[in-house]
Amino acid sequence: MDVKPYGAWSKCLHLSNGKVDVAATLEVGPRIIRCGWNGERNLFKEFDGQPTESGTDEWRCYGGHRLWHAPESMERTYVPDNGPVEWRESQGMASLVQPVEKKTGIQKQIDIWLHPTRPQVRVVHRLRNLGVWDVEVAPWALSVMAEEGRAIVPQEPYAPHPKALLPARPLVVWPYTNMTDKRISFGRHFVQLRQIPNMIGDPVKLGMRNTAGWCAYSLDGTVFLKRSRFLPSAVYPDFGCNTEVFTDSEMLELESLGPLQRLAAGGGEVAHEEHWFLFWAHLPAAEEELERALQPLLDRSRAWFEELCPPAAPTA
Repeated sequence: MDVKPYGAWSKCLHLSNGKVDVAATLEVGPRIIRCGWNGERNLFKEFDGQPTESGTDEWRCYGGHRLWHAPESMERTYVPDNGPVEWRESQGMASLVQPVEKKTGIQKQIDIWLHPTRPQVRVVHRLRNLGVWDVEVAPWALSVMAEEGRAIVPQEPYAPHPKALLPARPLVVWPYTNMTDKRISFGRHFVQLRQIPNMIGDPVKLGMRNTAGWCAYSLDGTVFLKRSRFLPSAVYPDFGCNTEVFTDSEMLELESLGPLQRLAAGGGEVAHEEHWFLFWAHLPAAEEELERALQPLLDRSRAWFEELCPPAAPTA
């Protein structure tokens, strides 16, 4: 770990295992501003021209990866993260800790750990209620991806009628989403969403109950794949979404959400864990070819994920 400049930022925490490197801002945050192969382009979007000094009360879209609390609300969710963060290291894991939000009483923390030999990043998102009353929130992890890529979210496994009589999943649509938008592709195996730079028109946002627990972004021969644990008995926000995707003319967001939980005043805490995997692979758009190309990456990432984040043992 090393503290040094990155881009327009004069003070960032850098972590690398020789294959993958990440950088997190220390002047604002908590926010991971970079993730990519060593020496290659940033897979996250960086917004040029944003002031990098601390202390303003205006929310800014710096890009990168950030932590919010759901459900979304302009007054609560968009509390600025323009202040400096503290960081500490323990057993190879870096923890970025934000001061308590004055308006909400919530403190955000992001823990980052890189696997020593493989392209895997473990990111734990923590919300801590240090206010004076209980709150119900869900941790919400948003990766703002660079332009010109494609998000891929799995459909539920196919089953024929009349064997399948019950619905398989909710698909949640935001009011500004045009279901005929050319950026959206619905297939039997996947939902895909393309980012088209400078496209005129409304943004697109979709949410899903994603029992497979993974979603991916394909860009310039690299696949950024994230996994998080889906809990069947949990209540998720936004009509039951644990995965959401959003795109506009500048970027695409690949989002995972944890369950809604009531955090007790004075220190109640919830954690939401993601694992990021990078692979060199060109993914075709056609469904059958895409499924064949993705399957080895899904198998490998699942094994790596469950090695560090094993499924919970069934209760009696």
